[in-house]
Amino acid sequence: MTPTQRANFQRLLRPRHIAFIGGRDATIAVREARRRGFAGQMWAVNPKRADLDGVPCVPTIADLPQVPDAVYLAIPAGGVVAALRELAALGVGGVVCFSAGFKETGDAAGEQALIEATGDMALIGPNCYGLINYIDNTALWSFEHGGWSPGYGAAIITQSGMFSSDITMSQRSLPLAYMVSAGNQAVLGQEDYLDIFADDPAVRAIGLHIEGLQDIPRFERTALRALSKGIPVVALKTGSSAIGSALTVSHTGSLSGSSELYEALFARTGVISVSNPSQFLETLKFLCAVGAPKGPRVAGFTCSGGGATMLADYAEKIGLTFPPVDPTQEPALTALLPDIATVSNPLDYTTPIWGQSEYTYPVFAKAIAAVNADVAVLVQDYPAAGLDASKGYYQQDAAAFGRAAKEKGLPAAICATLPENMDVETRQFLIAGGLAPMQGIHEALTAIGQAAAWAQTRAHIADAGPAPLHTAVQVGALEMLTEDRGKSWLASKGVVVPKGRVACVDEIAHVATDIGFPVALKMMSPFLAHKTEAGAVALNLSDAGAVSAALAQMQTDVFAHNPKAIADQFLIEAMSSPPLAELIVTLRSDPQFGAALVLGSGGVLVELVGDAVTLLLPSTPDDIEKALRNLRVARLLEGFRGRAKADLPKIAAQIHTLCQAYLQERASIAEIEINPLFVYAGHICAVDALLHRVVAS
Repeated sequence: MTPTQRANFQRLLRPRHIAFIGGRDATIAVREARRRGFAGQMWAVNPKRADLDGVPCVPTIADLPQVPDAVYLAIPAGGVVAALRELAALGVGGVVCFSAGFKETGDAAGEQALIEATGDMALIGPNCYGLINYIDNTALWSFEHGGWSPGYGAAIITQSGMFSSDITMSQRSLPLAYMVSAGNQAVLGQEDYLDIFADDPAVRAIGLHIEGLQDIPRFERTALRALSKGIPVVALKTGSSAIGSALTVSHTGSLSGSSELYEALFARTGVISVSNPSQFLETLKFLCAVGAPKGPRVAGFTCSGGGATMLADYAEKIGLTFPPVDPTQEPALTALLPDIATVSNPLDYTTPIWGQSEYTYPVFAKAIAAVNADVAVLVQDYPAAGLDASKGYYQQDAAAFGRAAKEKGLPAAICATLPENMDVETRQFLIAGGLAPMQGIHEALTAIGQAAAWAQTRAHIADAGPAPLHTAVQVGALEMLTEDRGKSWLASKGVVVPKGRVACVDEIAHVATDIGFPVALKMMSPFLAHKTEAGAVALNLSDAGAVSAALAQMQTDVFAHNPKAIADQFLIEAMSSPPLAELIVTLRSDPQFGAALVLGSGGVLVELVGDAVTLLLPSTPDDIEKALRNLRVARLLEGFRGRAKADLPKIAAQIHTLCQAYLQERASIAEIEINPLFVYAGHICAVDALLHRVVAS
């Protein structure tokens, strides 16, 4: 984004005047601009109409009385490029291009012409709903819209026009600052909007609906910049695709597809990833209303034992904790509660004092002081419309709770058990009182947990931010190395491999005896990516006779599996001692994301178990250690049932060394898969390895 484009985007965002070009669709945009409260000048361009909803029309762009800051363009695709050239020549600030019929219909050449015609204008679209500025009450928007702002809020950028419209209509009272429906992102992409809105003082959080990103390294830079400025970014990634790679023979495809790579990118940059639209809105609402808590410790309150149990049950599943009440404070808290209440966290303060702030405020204040919490939550389901007699009691407790939390400096939320049990009046009442009106216990606690994790991630990245991603490399024709050649490469990089030698048929018995029994026998063929499935592996052979029998059976099985795969070279290896655990370690280069590391539970059940973590490279030894601890197999590495413990920092450092070697040579080594990688107390051993080498053109 050039400095001129950035300045022009500000003209588009806060226009003094808007020109609407088109017919019926432009008329709707005129109405929406008025309804939003736009008070500047409006002009219309249409050679066949006298006006657009009362805005007088001029026949051509050249007839406009002034150069507009912003243009809403809704004409047939065939006229868009010429119109953009004319607007750019005039010096227009920016354009919302509602017109469709470009890249989304396969007309890539037409979209390229649109890009070239745009010049330094800021263009949203084409094929988009447009832009709403809730702070300054301007809109260049294609349909009726809702949404509100208390003077701050979330900036939301979506790739789906209808989803952006749905958000504006949602019954969630999410404070909004800006809404952008990005469409094709021909000129401005999500990375640009993220960069711009991170600098806006009205923006407390940024929401991204992502179908796909255009520039991964730039997204990383802008997301990290938002993180450094204290602006949380929440992403809802939708859609999945096959891995953009020529490699299909390894296990990587089942463990690390595009979704996993996006999640790795989000984890690397502190972006909060959510899985559904409701969680997207609730998380943004919590962050905009009260900000992120410093940690996962919760002070919980209900006026129902059932509500307290629901809080505690779900919190435990997602890593939130309810610290116990300080025993020295229990007597004072007990004295404030009805006899039927029990001191605990979460605390059911019971109905005898419900709605009486002179009694509930002291309880809230004392209980919050008696637990070491980072955030406070009160469960309240408000009465339905027409049953408002008791609403004041709820609000009195909410205000008392908010006062107590504010005095202790804690972000605080009122949470309805059921999402629909909180009306718009209540939601806005709570936001005005500095409380987050959360809808649904699971949604509320998940938002709190993710917000707390964001705060901790920000602190971690501030201490040592990630090195920039390595750009993707072009991969040409590939050659699969036989296991012995792959292991030779690994050994040259300091990775331990089993003692072994390659031999022809006549030498196998002698070599096996020389190595020492028991041994493993493996056929070396460039056509055997997965030797186990072809019967090309025999393990725990205890003597020469067992080796001869295994050889004969192997030749029969491999011939039946694939006659082309038969080879006369065999790898004989000493059997490795039983490890603490087996891992799969894969290093590969994705055309969009660059180099990636996959760590997972290894062995023959790797795809069935599906226990894997993906990291983008470069990563640090600490990143790798954290990923190892997040695997289910980590329990085996941490001393399960009295077994030896692995030195995880040391193991992580050894895997990191392998990653560095791969990064240095990935122009020639396209992919490495080690499965299994045996993990011992202080070292790793590559028991089986599959490497692909780039063939020089």
